Amino acid sequence: MTFRRLALATVAAAAFAAPALAADTVKLGYQLPLTGDTAQYGQDFRKAAEIALDEFNAAGKPFKVEIVFEDSRSDAKEGTNIARKFVDDKAIVGVLGDFTSGVSMASAQVYKEAGLAQLSQTASHPDYTKISKYQFRNIATQAQEGPYNAQWMASKGYKNVAVIAEQTDWGQSVVSGYSEAVKAGGGTVAFSEFFNRGLKDYRSLISKIERAKPDAIYTGFFYEDGAQFLKQLQQLGVKTPVYSTSAAYSPKLIELAGDAAEGVRLTSNFLPTDPAPNVQHFVTEWKKRSADAVPGQFPAQAYDAVRIMLAAVEKAQPNPTREKVRDALAQTTDFPGVTGKTTFNAEREPVKELVKVEVKGGAFVPVAE
Repeated sequence: MTFRRLALATVAAAAFAAPALAADTVKLGYQLPLTGDTAQYGQDFRKAAEIALDEFNAAGKPFKVEIVFEDSRSDAKEGTNIARKFVDDKAIVGVLGDFTSGVSMASAQVYKEAGLAQLSQTASHPDYTKISKYQFRNIATQAQEGPYNAQWMASKGYKNVAVIAEQTDWGQSVVSGYSEAVKAGGGTVAFSEFFNRGLKDYRSLISKIERAKPDAIYTGFFYEDGAQFLKQLQQLGVKTPVYSTSAAYSPKLIELAGDAAEGVRLTSNFLPTDPAPNVQHFVTEWKKRSADAVPGQFPAQAYDAVRIMLAAVEKAQPNPTREKVRDALAQTTDFPGVTGKTTFNAEREPVKELVKVEVKGGAFVPVAE
């Protein structure tokens, strides 16, 4: 299903009256899961994108932007079909998404051949941006997070570790990025295993981890699986410290896991408590549209991704083309986002700073070490 969002009623009325876009309207595509098992993430991305789009279109620019949202259902085949649809629409000069690395990478093959810039807010598999010069991301990769967390854990004296992750391309990058760094630092991976996303019973996996007697557990999961795993750790009386990637950073982790989340440590590049004006502006706007709920890292990533793309479209004016938008994206330097400043290096990777976070007193709080 296609969701079209136009900023002004007059533009919307014109769209119904005639199939062509107004000459001063630029079109973008956004593929994301709006239904299916990961729909909650796609719905958050769409909401964040709408906030960014509304702000841009209300800023008195000499042109407006329309975003076409398409539901990929986190399915690689559907994502590829959407990519073909976007490519065939010559009015679309840039695309955002998808959510998972697997779907993003499958779609990237289409965008590569067509020469259409793709900016994913969450595809963190190291190979994603290697596909072509048209792939960008504004999230830290597991090639960055893995070594960062391995060093953090080693500084705490955790030299013998267990690592688990979901059985996906992204999960494999979590395990490899972290495990290689542990071994390079003189540590030992005592246990490593993958699990299926949506697993309800982790007791067998937890028993295996216990038998390995690790100093700490490193995990690659999203908040739903994370909450389930943490609750069962608590039920089984396991006290081994747990670390995770930024993928688990969401208020929903604490909401679902309750006090079982206490003490979990992970990385992030967004804190809703950050007093910076742009962060507090986004948090306020998000709460207005989310029944006062606080945003997690992924909505913040989407908000920044859309704003980075909009800035590239503006830089490519007048008469932005697909190639001009791609080149403008590549020139992104110190973009002031809510997830920190973003600069794309020569490989179109974001230069980002990570923050260490711990769950204390039922909330995420930054830690110094």
